[in-house]
Amino acid sequence: MGEQARDSSSETDRDNTWQRLNAYAYLSAPERLEYVAIMRVFCGTLLADLAVPDVLTKLAESSGSTITLDAETLTARLERLVHWGALLRSSHSVKASSITEYQRSRSRYQLSKLGERIQRDADEVLAGADAAREVSSELLALVERGLRELSELVQKPGGVEPQNALERVSTLFVQFTEFADSVRDFYAYLGQVLARYDLDSAEYQGFKELLLDYVEAIREDVAFRAPRIASILDLLWPHLPGLLERLDAHARGLSGVPGAGGQPEVRVQRSRGREKADWEGLRGWFTDVDGQGSQVDQLRDATMRALQSLLANAKRMLRSASGEMSRRKDLLRLARWFDEAAPEEAHDIAVAAFGLYGARHLGIPSASDEAVPAYTSWWNGPVVEVPVALRERGSRAQRGRASAMENHSAQKRHLQEVARAQAEARRAAADELRSAAGRFADVRLTSAALGLLLELLATALGNARLRRTGVGDLDEAQEFDLEAAQSEDAELGIRLTVRRSSGAETVLHSADGDLVLGDLELDIGRAAGPAGREVEVSVS
Repeated sequence: MGEQARDSSSETDRDNTWQRLNAYAYLSAPERLEYVAIMRVFCGTLLADLAVPDVLTKLAESSGSTITLDAETLTARLERLVHWGALLRSSHSVKASSITEYQRSRSRYQLSKLGERIQRDADEVLAGADAAREVSSELLALVERGLRELSELVQKPGGVEPQNALERVSTLFVQFTEFADSVRDFYAYLGQVLARYDLDSAEYQGFKELLLDYVEAIREDVAFRAPRIASILDLLWPHLPGLLERLDAHARGLSGVPGAGGQPEVRVQRSRGREKADWEGLRGWFTDVDGQGSQVDQLRDATMRALQSLLANAKRMLRSASGEMSRRKDLLRLARWFDEAAPEEAHDIAVAAFGLYGARHLGIPSASDEAVPAYTSWWNGPVVEVPVALRERGSRAQRGRASAMENHSAQKRHLQEVARAQAEARRAAADELRSAAGRFADVRLTSAALGLLLELLATALGNARLRRTGVGDLDEAQEFDLEAAQSEDAELGIRLTVRRSSGAETVLHSADGDLVLGDLELDIGRAAGPAGREVEVSVS
């Protein structure tokens, strides 16, 4: 049952999408100018249903309209608009004094919500599609100020007054929407200009000033205010659910009207800022919340691409000034020579035009171990297995998208944890050695403590200098003493001093066994502390 319900819901969504897209059909029909003129007539009224004579009259009265239609053709156009969903049939009752008037007025039409939205957008595109829209950067400062004031009011004891908060939220999102729309429109215009390769010097100079001055000013303003707005949103975010609840309790709007929000077939579009998704979109404009990059990052990348395109146009004009802009004429002449030449002549033309002489080796090692002389013909030479990519495309490069860079963050965290655990173990071993100093015969060291002691002992013996204490010839038995046998670990704060003492015996007990050091005494102390003092304990 669950799968059937999902299939039914998916099919319903596809049908609704098809119906909505079908309403755009009149903009691409052969008679699109007539349909646009008719829709403008209906968009000029509010909640008015018009019959064919009314539409004819308004078409004739509209200034600048060159559309002339008869009643029959207009009726066909209106019926097609109803079929596409841009118009609706009116339920208005007809009062007529004659049969002729009834036949003329019985079919009345009114504008659908979708048709009004489409025609409004179409008129906006037709009015200023090629114009450069100024970016309302001053609104960004107002957005920052509004967010800061709202955040301060929300965090005060008792919260913000609901009507005040509602006015601030509505104003805030109107300003942000206008700013975001102006940015999108301006960069869309910028992309349209960047796609041109026929800019002359005057157009290029104007475009350069536009890009270097205006675009850079926009980028700097956004880069300055985006971190501040993001930090304010971080402070406001924990209070946002409570704020939205207070706004809904104060003014439900259209969703609180009986019969509107409670019916599943009646969809209500809330005002901007009344849903959490609106705030998430606002936050995502200034902060990277999903790992896909924020709109601020995209703005910076778009500016860099615009600069690169500017440099490309500059190089093109420099090549044009030096006469190296286009070789189309020369290439066409060369193509005609190839087309008219015999096979032997074509090879000579290729050599002369491109310097491509007959190649003998492709740089692939032969299967045999013996070297093949350069003068060996392919006909008599050994067979070499040529890779398919090189044979078909002339390149060894791998096709397809390069694999994504592997993320080693988990391995880095694991290595950091292991290093941290090892450092903690060494600090604990140093503490154990310092606490057990002077009573090694009575304690049992852990493996880590014994390992650290052996490490210090090996370093001390390596740093020691032997001093001969006996006198006599080299053949006679002599004794040697240890001089400056010390080692320390400043990070662990521990120092070991080794002294030689005849007859002494130091025994270290540990979990791994007992270690006996003959004729050696160990002094374990703490390295110099903040006050420069040293503490040493003698162990024998």
